[in-house]
Amino acid sequence: MAETVTNELLYETLKRMQDVLALHSQYHLETKERLGLLEYQVGGITAQYASLSNRLDRVDERLARIERRLDLVDV
Repeated sequence: MAETVTNELLYETLKRMQDVLALHSQYHLETKERLGLLEYQVGGITAQYASLSNRLDRVDERLARIERRLDLVDV
């Protein structure tokens, strides 16, 4: 026998749907927060990479100057 749709049945169904939606909204907010932290960390890593690259360029220039002064390479 088919179950008749009552206001109480509709209310319970909508209530369960609302609970599930609230849970999904919470997960969405947590995911956005974690993504923001990842973006912050990637920015920090990018800045560190740029700093290391700059330092390596200066070391390379100094090494080239030392090699020229000691006549280790052709000018």
